[in-house]
Amino acid sequence: MLLIGLTGNYGMGKSTVLSMFRKCGAYTLGADEIVRELLEKPYVKKKIKKIFGNDFFCPNDRINKEKIAAAIFSDSSLRTELENILHPLVLKKISAEIKKAQKEYSIAIIEIPLLFEKNYENIFDKTITVFTTKKEAIRRLEKKGINKTDAIMRLKTQLPVKEKIRKSDFTIDNSKTPELTKKAVEKLYENLLKEATHGNN
Repeated sequence: MLLIGLTGNYGMGKSTVLSMFRKCGAYTLGADEIVRELLEKPYVKKKIKKIFGNDFFCPNDRINKEKIAAAIFSDSSLRTELENILHPLVLKKISAEIKKAQKEYSIAIIEIPLLFEKNYENIFDKTITVFTTKKEAIRRLEKKGINKTDAIMRLKTQLPVKEKIRKSDFTIDNSKTPELTKKAVEKLYENLLKEATHGNN
């Protein structure tokens, strides 16, 4: 199995591209999806409460994600503490899911937003960065209900996308139409499939 790490900055369209790869036939998994599941686990909530306190939880004991997001994007030490709780659990889950999928799939594409920031690229055979313009990324984030100031703040917490492009084996330009992005994904998947098949021979 060829293991691919997919990344890009906020609002760049990582999840959209991941979905396109899934439709091509790749096994796909998103770190954000795993995090959402983990945040429902009692033992994870307990650890988060120790750092943030009860004020960051709703009356039904669900985590107030908006409040947590506001805190971690304005305080790097809090962000690091939360990452130290979640990231090892995310990597453990990814490893377990890949083991299950490797007999059935030739290619696994794992979406990890902080792939290069946390030096996780060495886990993967190849890496892909999805990119668009900063202006377009902010527009997409605003469309999701994130105001411009917060959108800019979030983008500043990540490596500049130009740096991610430089570090990546492949890139997907998601700044134009969905049709052009889809064509780029299909072409790259075809090449990756050839590499995966060749590697198994």
